[in-house]
Amino acid sequence: MASLWSSLERDVFNPQKKRLLETIRVWKTGKKKKMSILCVVGRQRSQEDRKDTAETESQEELSAYQEMTAKEAADVLKLMEEYEPLVNNSVAFAEQLSNDLHVLDEANLRAIISSEKQVTQLMSCIDEALAEVARVEETLQIYDELLGSVKQQMDHIHRENSLLHRIVSNKTKLMDEILFLTTHLNLSQEHCDALSRADLSSPSRVKACIAAVEALSGCMNIQIEPGYRKLQAVAEQLIMFETLKQNFENSFISHITSIFELQGNAQVPALGQPIDKLSAPSHGLHHEELAPYTPLMAWLRNANSVLFCDLPKVYAQNLSRLYDREIKAFFEQAKTFLLGRRKGSLQESLEKPMVMGSRQQSRWSLPGIREGQEDMLEKGNVIKMLEQVLRELQPLCTAEQKFIEKFFQLSQEAADLQVLEASATKGGESTASPEDPPCTKPRSQLEEPTTRLLSEIFSCLEPELRGFLDVCNKVHSFGCLQVLVTLNDSIFAMWGSSSALPSSFLNTVLGNVLLLAKSSFNKCIGTLCKEIEEAKMPSKMKGGILPSVSRFEEFVNFSEEVFRTARRRGELDKAHLRLAGSVFSSINSLASANLKVNTDMVMMENFHHIYCFLCQKKIHCLEGKKREAKQRYSEHMEKYVIKYLGQPLEKLNHFFEGVKARVAQGVKEEEVSFQLAYSKQELRKVIEKYPGKEVKRALETLYRKIHKYLSPEENLLPVVWHAMEQEFIRQYQEFEDLIQRCYAGSGIAMDFTMEDLLSYFNSITLSNM
Repeated sequence: MASLWSSLERDVFNPQKKRLLETIRVWKTGKKKKMSILCVVGRQRSQEDRKDTAETESQEELSAYQEMTAKEAADVLKLMEEYEPLVNNSVAFAEQLSNDLHVLDEANLRAIISSEKQVTQLMSCIDEALAEVARVEETLQIYDELLGSVKQQMDHIHRENSLLHRIVSNKTKLMDEILFLTTHLNLSQEHCDALSRADLSSPSRVKACIAAVEALSGCMNIQIEPGYRKLQAVAEQLIMFETLKQNFENSFISHITSIFELQGNAQVPALGQPIDKLSAPSHGLHHEELAPYTPLMAWLRNANSVLFCDLPKVYAQNLSRLYDREIKAFFEQAKTFLLGRRKGSLQESLEKPMVMGSRQQSRWSLPGIREGQEDMLEKGNVIKMLEQVLRELQPLCTAEQKFIEKFFQLSQEAADLQVLEASATKGGESTASPEDPPCTKPRSQLEEPTTRLLSEIFSCLEPELRGFLDVCNKVHSFGCLQVLVTLNDSIFAMWGSSSALPSSFLNTVLGNVLLLAKSSFNKCIGTLCKEIEEAKMPSKMKGGILPSVSRFEEFVNFSEEVFRTARRRGELDKAHLRLAGSVFSSINSLASANLKVNTDMVMMENFHHIYCFLCQKKIHCLEGKKREAKQRYSEHMEKYVIKYLGQPLEKLNHFFEGVKARVAQGVKEEEVSFQLAYSKQELRKVIEKYPGKEVKRALETLYRKIHKYLSPEENLLPVVWHAMEQEFIRQYQEFEDLIQRCYAGSGIAMDFTMEDLLSYFNSITLSNM
């Protein structure tokens, strides 16, 4: 066997570079056994190829092989035990296995040959079954042909039924459409006659026309298919509707325009007629006359917006003429009531302040220069008349605004405009100062249709109101202050009123004139401040309260009375601070003035006067000025006292001032007496000049001088005299202390004692009470 293996490998396979792997002996079954050898060979590889493929083959073998189950392993072990003697001899073991396989193959073949009869029977059964299947298929083919003709007949019947249903449905829809057109495109003869005649001469006929246009709108606004308009009957009906609409539009516009013209040409009562009470004109009758036409205006707005847009303009053009005449007459009456004179003397009364100015009287002279009773009457008239004028204008403007918004449907346009503005400015914020009056509106809202129309209707309202405010300013010196307060309060009152409109046109007008009033007030304050600061003090002035202080005091009294019930006082507080600053500047300018009296005395009196006045008024914004006035009053009183106290003991004052100067220069106190000018002999000479009687007489002279120049209104004499007493005692104690320190042991002393001084001041005070 080994020799056969080696010879096959050497002679047959090595030349072909192949390697013998295994040999198996095979033979055919039969009487003659001719055995053959089956060789299993493989291609020889190089050393490197073997190494490369070894790992791959091992991995493939591992993945190809499966682990034996427990039963398979038991069978293999049993087989190995059964053939245990042959296991060690592989060739014998292989031959035994081959023999067993041969035996099994023979058994299989015998089993197949023995079952040939059964197979024949099975094949005949299969042939019979196939013949039966053919007969069934032939029968089914016959049935299918029969059913095919029935299906065609059923399909034909179904198509016929569908056509019948479609015909019925079309007839139903056609009838519905015909009923729809004949119902909704039918306008009664009564409505046609009302539209053709367009008779608006009576309320009943106006109502008939309203019903007719509503029915016509219902017919014309109905939604129909575009193809229906090509039908002759429908086209004729629509043409008839359009003709009726156009004819009625022209008649209605002509009629309403004639009413506008008649109202605009209405007469206004003459001004010369006696009138007991100021009252604004009322247009209630005009509005009632136009109110029945409001539904027709709404119809025209929807039917023909181009023609409708012209009607508000026509209304404004005609009614503005009437309002111009009425408003001018109203303000002429208000001026007459305000001045208490008739039209003939009105111009004279307005020019009077200018004549007074030609007499070198200050334009801003205060009410105190006039007669008290007449002044209070004029002050009351300005506020009362302005309040009455504003009260009368509010219902006039509000009623007109409500009427045109309803009559011309302007509120709807304003709402549409606000929606468009909101969408255009989405994401942005409008800011407004919290202190602005409520009439201040963004520019976009001021341009809304209602405001534009009212601006044209009341075109003369703002100019006339401005003119009336000018008259109020001229009637009283500080009429601008009254105008400002009255306008502010009126605007807030109108805004809080339940009858006022949120976007009232009058509020807009009042907001504009309020800005003008603030400007006039600021100009007035600026002019007054300039006059106070630039005022020249008379050289012969003997003291007392300055005119600028009196002006300031009277202005504050007057303004606080006017603003007593005002809701806002921001402008007044600013004015108070400006005027107070100007008055303080005016008082400070006295330092450079060449006055015959002591400047510190005049400044002390005026600052004291301001301080007492501000303590009495308790104005919060002037608290700082009050404290400043008190400080300045104290400073100037101290300067005044020190200056005048030097006069009774003038030489003694000079001597001790020199002593203090030497000590300050470094001279020892005990060595001062060795200075020639400040020796003990010089001190005795100075002291001898001021005996007690002489000091008392000098104090009496000083008291009379102070009493002469101090104004009695301020009652500062006791205060100043007490301050002088305290300062004099302090000086006396200082002189005594210097004598004790610089002239110790000299025996030098003043000719009067502390008790003498106190008795001098007490006797002077008691003798002048």
